[in-house]
Amino acid sequence: MKTFSQRLAGLHADHRRIAKGAARVAFFLLLGKAAGALKEMAVAYRYGISDVVDAYQFTLTMASWLPVTIVGALSVVLIPVLVRTRREERSARARFLGELQAWTIALGVVLAVLTYLAWPYLLQFAGQGLDPQTQRMTSQLMFAFAPAAMLTLLTGISAARLRAHERHINTLLDSVPAVVILVWVLLAVSVDSVGPLLWGTLVGYLIQSAWLLWLASRADGMWGRPRLGFSAPQWPDLVKAAGIMLVGQVAMSFVGPIDQYTAANLGANANATLGYAARLLSLVLGIGAASVGRAALPVLADVHSRGDTAHARAVALKWSVWMLAAGAAAAALGWLLAPWGVSLLFERGAFTEQDTQAVAHVLRWGLLQLPFYFGVLILVQLLASQNRYRIMAAIAVANFAIKAIMNQILAPTMGTAGIMLATSCMYALSYSCYVVVALRSPKPATAVR
Repeated sequence: MKTFSQRLAGLHADHRRIAKGAARVAFFLLLGKAAGALKEMAVAYRYGISDVVDAYQFTLTMASWLPVTIVGALSVVLIPVLVRTRREERSARARFLGELQAWTIALGVVLAVLTYLAWPYLLQFAGQGLDPQTQRMTSQLMFAFAPAAMLTLLTGISAARLRAHERHINTLLDSVPAVVILVWVLLAVSVDSVGPLLWGTLVGYLIQSAWLLWLASRADGMWGRPRLGFSAPQWPDLVKAAGIMLVGQVAMSFVGPIDQYTAANLGANANATLGYAARLLSLVLGIGAASVGRAALPVLADVHSRGDTAHARAVALKWSVWMLAAGAAAAALGWLLAPWGVSLLFERGAFTEQDTQAVAHVLRWGLLQLPFYFGVLILVQLLASQNRYRIMAAIAVANFAIKAIMNQILAPTMGTAGIMLATSCMYALSYSCYVVVALRSPKPATAVR
């Protein structure tokens, strides 16, 4: 019988590149998620399910949705461009990176200012279900989350530069804000206010942004000195593709705020319960699926740039089937272990046994999304490598529509668990659409479509 190493050696070189990249990403994710879990344990120990956690979860979701959306759209379209620029002259790469850095900083500053100024109005609309004390705490947290909006953009660009070179250390550094928050919360003399969460968030994002910029400059062999302009030849196709992708990303980005809005209107502490379950679920989603998705895009983009579209599709479809099966197994195991996992991580201090049961119940319904989420991520990378951004945007809009409808149907009857089930329905639709599209051969044109 062949050993695992022999089976791996027998795979096509592109399968091995994805497998090795996924292994590195999974390792970094495991370390990063462990740090995140420790942070959540510390928050649960010091705060429990409380108004402070409600305020932090609400502010985190609402304030970060737009910068995270922009980074998501840019990463998908930017990484294939950066892969192609590796074959260009140094001066051309330096010009593009410098202009990219300059416009990222400019956009980040504008976004930070607008986020801070618009927060009172957003709070009146989306946070009307929160009590006055929680609303005041969310306003205090904006002193950290407004600057974090700009830092998120800078971090996303640096991460894309690293991933284009198939270097995935950025995955580990995603945990830096969590580590800083962990230290700040544990060392805080008092947790009666949002102060430890505020300062931990701000300092964590600053460290992460600076660190990733340094690593990206080493990977590219240049800093990419900022200079405003659109003289680089990559801009026309990049801007067009980013605009199309942004439509889909904006649609999908509303999923988080919709969940927070729905939970805020379900009663006190629903946001905190949903937040604990979602963060536990993200441990599985990240390690199990995001590792392959992040590793696959630069490889598939490289294969597609060589003109071997059929091979790229075959590679992606095989990985999708493997990941679908892995997700189903993970969902079944997670359903059985959910109460034990929540208890192990959170049940101490202010977090009670009753809180464990509430979070585990919500988590179980969220686990139903695992097979579809695992299976779809690799197909997303396939379509991105083929520049099929219009189709991706259309699927994203359809996903948002089904999510919004199912939230309204399921949340009133099932409570917070209904929000999670609605997400599972959304990913089931997404996977079905991507499979149908992936089975169709793309047109040979290289333009955005």
